[in-house]
Amino acid sequence: MLPMVGFAAALICVSFVSVASSSGQQVAQKNNSGAVSSEPAIPDAIGAYSSSGSSSAPGTGPIRLGPGDLVEVAVYNVPELTTKARVSTNGDIYLPLIDYVHIGDLTQEEAQKLIEKRLASGGFLNNPHVTLFIAEYASGVVTLLGEVARPGSYPVMGERRLYDIFSAAGGLTEKAGRSVTITHRNDPGHPVNVRLAENLVQTPATNVSIQQGDTIVVQKAGIVYVVGDVGRPSGFLMDNDQLTVLRAIALAGGTTRTAKLSGAKLLRKTPDGIRETPIALNKILQAKAPDVDMQAEDVLFVPSSARKVAAYRGAEAVMQTATALSIIAVPRP
Repeated sequence: MLPMVGFAAALICVSFVSVASSSGQQVAQKNNSGAVSSEPAIPDAIGAYSSSGSSSAPGTGPIRLGPGDLVEVAVYNVPELTTKARVSTNGDIYLPLIDYVHIGDLTQEEAQKLIEKRLASGGFLNNPHVTLFIAEYASGVVTLLGEVARPGSYPVMGERRLYDIFSAAGGLTEKAGRSVTITHRNDPGHPVNVRLAENLVQTPATNVSIQQGDTIVVQKAGIVYVVGDVGRPSGFLMDNDQLTVLRAIALAGGTTRTAKLSGAKLLRKTPDGIRETPIALNKILQAKAPDVDMQAEDVLFVPSSARKVAAYRGAEAVMQTATALSIIAVPRP
């Protein structure tokens, strides 16, 4: 995966070159240096650069300049004004003669026209023609964190969808939950929470629009633990954050024959320490008591019955003895 912040993007240029005659007339000609680099700038799933300065994928918006972008500005027939500048956090660049120019959130064409206007209105040049290249496209990225295969920053051309970003990052991990938080760069104080559908089915409510500068965090699924006298003591991921005691017992392979069903406990972390709650597992299994909802990080403990353990140990010892005796009693050929 390409490095995302300060990565060298393909040079995108839209330029108009003209020759001014003594009568003030001008002839426009195309600059052949505006070809797109043969190196792919970003994964196809997220978008691709185009020589027009906007994404060629349907439904995407134009590429806009932002903080951290490194641009090269050239003025036709005035090489002294050629300069490189990095867009500041407030969207400005410094250029010779015209001082600071605000190009943040502008397209390349808009930025070129603005610089031309500043040069002309300041009386520095007549009919100036400006070419603006993007040498490094640092602002057009989204940051993906949490339970994905490859967390990191990913370049995005225009508007994309949440599942496009998941795909570019290799998908979600097996520990991923169904809760996703999206924080917009322009509104960090109001993050958006998205609840993914079952089996990651794409719906308008889940496959939401993603903009450049967004930070996406895929939350880890809650885990509950079942320990003690059960078939498979384990930790289990909570599906949609919903798991009950009865279902947790089923996932753990049920209780063993030596389990003390009346002595089960639910251990839960609280600000005041660990709280123990008795669970009438024998009554829940008999549908004589309501099932109990579990929360992330809960621990369900099923103890053993000392009386049952002693009894079954005796029975097992008898079975082993009987088996051994029967083997010994088998006549040899």
